Amino acid sequence: MFLRSDQGLEQAGGAAALSFGRVSPVRQPGLIDRLRERYPDFEAVPDLGSRIGTMDWWRGAATCAALCAAVVLLSPGFERPIYAKVPGALTGSDADVARAQAIAPIAAGATTGTRLAATNLVTPLSETPERPILQHTLTLGAGSGLAAALARSGVGRGEATLAADLIADAIALGDLKSGTQIDLTLGRRADKSQPRPLEKLAFRARFDLSLELIRADGQLALNEIPIAIDHTPLRIRGRVGDSLYRSARAAGAPAKAVETYIRSIATRMPISRLGADAQFDIIVEQARAATGEVQMGNLLYAGLDGKAGKVQLVRWEDGGRVSWFDGKGKGERKGQMAMPASGRISSGFGLRRHPVLRFTRMHKGLDIAAGYGAPIRAANDGTIAFAGRNGGYGNFVRINHSGGMGTGYGHMSRIAVRSGQRVARGQVIGYVGSTGISTGPHLHYELYRNGVAINPRSVSFSVVEQLGGNDLRAFRAKLAQLMAVPVGGTRATTTETAEE
Repeated sequence: MFLRSDQGLEQAGGAAALSFGRVSPVRQPGLIDRLRERYPDFEAVPDLGSRIGTMDWWRGAATCAALCAAVVLLSPGFERPIYAKVPGALTGSDADVARAQAIAPIAAGATTGTRLAATNLVTPLSETPERPILQHTLTLGAGSGLAAALARSGVGRGEATLAADLIADAIALGDLKSGTQIDLTLGRRADKSQPRPLEKLAFRARFDLSLELIRADGQLALNEIPIAIDHTPLRIRGRVGDSLYRSARAAGAPAKAVETYIRSIATRMPISRLGADAQFDIIVEQARAATGEVQMGNLLYAGLDGKAGKVQLVRWEDGGRVSWFDGKGKGERKGQMAMPASGRISSGFGLRRHPVLRFTRMHKGLDIAAGYGAPIRAANDGTIAFAGRNGGYGNFVRINHSGGMGTGYGHMSRIAVRSGQRVARGQVIGYVGSTGISTGPHLHYELYRNGVAINPRSVSFSVVEQLGGNDLRAFRAKLAQLMAVPVGGTRATTTETAEE
């Protein structure tokens, strides 16, 4: 039988077995041990950040002050520097070797190592060899001719003119866009005094055409490389969300197409009435090259489906004039004059009691109530006849139009044009305000014929167009073709939610 202590010793290992039965020597306590036993709460180095104000803290502060005083007393003094020997500067060959092996700025005479002088094994060259072939890229600048650009790149003037003539047979040189990249390969020349011969020239002349000039049997030959183009339009759908513009851009629609889309939709439906759940439908011209490049074109279709109603607008060109028609072939074309500001008509043309002067007199225009700072646009093309302060009209602008017509705009908060300036129909000429004799922000709009004020409402502001006959049949065929375009176009992908 084994005792519990015997089993523990057996399992303890060799060290325990060796010490079994031996008596460990007892170490005698030293001075420090006796002091610690006598003063267990004594701290030789008390923490001066705690127990501030106690006896231990004051003892520690006194000890720290004594140590600092001892350091000051034992120091040699601040006014007595310690001198050391400074080696002298290197001169002669020693300085040259040290400079070659040191790291220093180039401006300070740094070198990359000791240079060895040429020996008898070095044979000087009679002339510097040149590369047999040079390859670089030429960029056409604005208004620069192709022949002149080739000559500046090292091509001989004769070959530069010949190359330009060959390229002109495939594409008009005036159609080459600024920034076109041309890859050039110049060959070996027999004499350095002669220009290098043109071995190869290649560039993208058009989106659907690449051109190459290659030297074969000593002659330059032109190769036309047509590029296959897919003209399937791009169709994008999505939810309006918080912002129609941001949602359409996030869905992948080009910025220019989105701006045209919003302007087109705004002619049929206020943008503010669109709900977040309304669905937009955009179809844009798209050209995809076989080489992978993509070009986006004009907006072809603008659709919207929401609680406020459904809108379908198709781009229609007739004789160079672009119009937008709905699904029934009905469009809206602006007439001679356009409304200069968005708002309600608060006072009409004719006799009325003046709200400020309190007597009846002729009101020679329309008052259009609008928010302060709202833009005011020119009703038609014309020339600014007057722009400045004009009595009770406040800040006033008058525009002379063709056919003896003129318009006036009063009470502006700020004028954005100057006298003599030409303005286009719809251009911003100022901003709604309440200058002059006015009771609140609005636009006073006047219309003149041969200098006499007439009722602006007597002029039609818009004319509605209706397609018919062959034009209506062609329009419906185009609409059906656009509606057959899949969402995503050639990419065959669907964009449903596009919010930010």
